[in-house]
Amino acid sequence: MAGQRAPSGGGPEPVTRMRRAERREQILGAASRAFARTGYTATGLDEVAAEAGITKVLLYRHFESKADLYRAALDRACGHLAESVGSDNFDDNSIPALIRAASADPDGFRLLFHHAAREPEFRDLVDTLSAASSEVAQRNLAQLIPVGPWLDWAARVIPAFTTEAVIAWLDAGQPDPEQAAARISQAVHGVIQAAVPATDQR
Repeated sequence: MAGQRAPSGGGPEPVTRMRRAERREQILGAASRAFARTGYTATGLDEVAAEAGITKVLLYRHFESKADLYRAALDRACGHLAESVGSDNFDDNSIPALIRAASADPDGFRLLFHHAAREPEFRDLVDTLSAASSEVAQRNLAQLIPVGPWLDWAARVIPAFTTEAVIAWLDAGQPDPEQAAARISQAVHGVIQAAVPATDQR
């Protein structure tokens, strides 16, 4: 209409009012995308704010610092993973559940298992997650592999291999999603077979 000025380009879109919890979730989703692209060090809060379509001032109303935001994004990714996969068993449903979790939140999955492992400030969370995964794997693999160094080896290798395999699958464009879990499971069974003493193999 005449007399109205067209909105100028280049700035963020007008901020829509949201409930605090909804806004926080929006920011965490944007942060996961931004951090997953370039990592913690190379990503500034300006990039996160732009990704979320909000001002940096509004971002600071929810998170005190970049480190606070990054850890919250990691906690969010851990929560999504626990909801999908659980934390007690390593069985035939574990890898399909991991694939589903990665498909539902690929940025969070990459953030947790790729980027955070390379960030010393947040290594404690990754180490805790890795230790828990190895403990679960060891408890369940003990039914298949005799107690000893090869059980310890398999319990460390399988969780690390599985997460790297899922990340590689994401990076490859998620090919054959209905077969991905079966293919990764086949490779995991190969690791299990390698850990079983030759005298115990049939």
